[in-house]
Amino acid sequence: MRAKSPDPLLEPFRIRQLALRNRVVSTSHEPAFGEDGLPKDRYRRYHVEKARGGAGLTMMGGSAVVSPDSPPSFGNLLLYRDDIVPWLRLLADEVHEAGAAVMCQITHLGRRTSNYSGDWLPLVAASPLREPAHRSFPKAAEDWDLDRIVEHYAEAAVRCRDGGLDGIEIQSYGHFMDGFLSPATNHREDEWGGTLDHRTAFPRRVIQAVRAAVGPEFVVGIRMMMDEDRPDGLTAADALSAARHYVADGIDFISTIKGSIESDHTLAKVIPSMGQPSAPFLEFTAGIKRELGIPVMHASRIADVATARYAVREGLVDLVGMTRAQIADPHLVNKVAAGREDRIRPCVGASYCLDAIYVSGDTKCIHNPAVGREQRLVHELSPTRGRRRKAVIVGAGPAGLEAARVLGERGHDVVLFEANDTPGGQVRLAAMSPRRRDLVGIIDWRIAEAKHHGVDLRLGTYAEGAEVLAEHPDLVIVATGGTPNRSFLAQGQELVSDTWDVMDGSLRPKGEVLVFDDHGGHPGLDAAETAARRGAQVEFVTPERSLGPDVGSMNSPAYLKAFAEHDVRITLAYRLRGVHRTGDGRLAARLHSEYADKEVERIVDQVVVEHGTLPLAELYAELLPGSTNRGEVDHGRLLALEPQSVVRNEQGGYQLFRIGDAVTSRNIHAAVYDALRLCMPV
Repeated sequence: MRAKSPDPLLEPFRIRQLALRNRVVSTSHEPAFGEDGLPKDRYRRYHVEKARGGAGLTMMGGSAVVSPDSPPSFGNLLLYRDDIVPWLRLLADEVHEAGAAVMCQITHLGRRTSNYSGDWLPLVAASPLREPAHRSFPKAAEDWDLDRIVEHYAEAAVRCRDGGLDGIEIQSYGHFMDGFLSPATNHREDEWGGTLDHRTAFPRRVIQAVRAAVGPEFVVGIRMMMDEDRPDGLTAADALSAARHYVADGIDFISTIKGSIESDHTLAKVIPSMGQPSAPFLEFTAGIKRELGIPVMHASRIADVATARYAVREGLVDLVGMTRAQIADPHLVNKVAAGREDRIRPCVGASYCLDAIYVSGDTKCIHNPAVGREQRLVHELSPTRGRRRKAVIVGAGPAGLEAARVLGERGHDVVLFEANDTPGGQVRLAAMSPRRRDLVGIIDWRIAEAKHHGVDLRLGTYAEGAEVLAEHPDLVIVATGGTPNRSFLAQGQELVSDTWDVMDGSLRPKGEVLVFDDHGGHPGLDAAETAARRGAQVEFVTPERSLGPDVGSMNSPAYLKAFAEHDVRITLAYRLRGVHRTGDGRLAARLHSEYADKEVERIVDQVVVEHGTLPLAELYAELLPGSTNRGEVDHGRLLALEPQSVVRNEQGGYQLFRIGDAVTSRNIHAAVYDALRLCMPV
């Protein structure tokens, strides 16, 4: 008889005949790693990594679609194609070989997509109501639509079964099926609308058809909105009543959702980002579990092992979803089992994994660049087989710390110089916002890992060329970052402040403050929010046609909420041309619209600008003459993950590179990606 694990997370569990090795799940989500709508090599490697990392169950196909009139809106897999089955089989076989189970979520997106994609078919929904997030207008589904969509659900489920998966999960929150269940989205007056019995009729028909198609042994679950959390929406009581019917129709487990996903605002509440309470719906889920006699799982900002362990130990859930946490560290479960919880790369709640899908096309972890790149990069480094080298890194922002971590873990002798007493660079500045303080985990984890691997951290040490050369390095990496760029301003550079001044507290915002953002990311929004919360009257000006275009839908609601609460004025499509002092000592800011070719003036007390950074490159320039490569990077070898071998100066004594914002103004992910792919082959 198998001994019971003292850790509740590691206890085995059964759903029907399916045995899971532990209680930790990577719940259904769509990383947009598919190719041609199929889960090919990249998609497979992503899930296999989680299986190798110890997950009990990995769930794929976040909203894999069952019909052609449910076109992909965020990289969805196409379950209506027969040629998906061999790819499912290949993925399932490798996941099983690694010890995990695998399921796929299936759905018809209904109105939550665009009719201007795919085959340009009209969208269908229970009622012709536009979804705010995706903005398309659906038609009310006719009986023949319902007939074919039921068949499509059943056929998609069979493809999953034939592809060797262990089960499926039907999506029922914000898509076609639950559009019938919710009175907020079902305004029908026929047999499919009105009373709860009528509103459940179509979802029950789908579930019954799926169960009949796959047989009695195949696992069929549902991820279901159990309370729409809106005055005209689905109540918890009605959702529970519907769930009981679904169980009778053949549902084996339920994954709970509280809230709706029809807008950026509501989606950000369902999937909370940093600054929100941890695991806000656990007690709600526990109440659902008490009422149903089937396994219950839940995932919503359960980012740390202690919270997950508590949820299982106290019986609040049977299975705990740690999805974003396992994006940050797919080996989370193995580290728990090995007693190395302190080594887990933390999920900081930045929601870059979700926002990046819309901003740059696919999922990216803000500080784990190996995610989605498993075909080329590794999550767990091995010691170098070559010569141990002496490396000197200057700068302890995310780029420098990642370089130190990677080189240290590879077994090299590493010295890291940082001029400030506290490491972190611009990440520390961003974390000054109370709502974004969890970003500091990006820095703290790397400091701990660098120390674990013997990196010599010299904080509060300003390194010039002599200090670097005194270490007799083989390799020098300049990660000194940048400084705020005011050079875009033709007049009045000396009169303006920058976002760093606001965030580090050296500027106390007061009176009327104009924040000009020509960056489009978080820094300008952070500064404006901070100034407004400190009592300033803020006008946010940008030359863009939208607010923070590089800040995705998971993070923008928090800024919009703060701006609304503090009456921040927003001015789009104007560029700051110049600033001068008025006779009474205030500042006059000249704003120009290139669209109307007109200029307006604002009289304010302070002007704050954000235009990215310019590299701090003095040390790099000082060290260039003595380097073998004169700073050159062989991009071909970099992209192939091969050691750099450029020699432009045979008398040089060391290789020299710069990374992160010491090259040019970019973001956290770019900084750590620079460092990983440069240092991993060393």
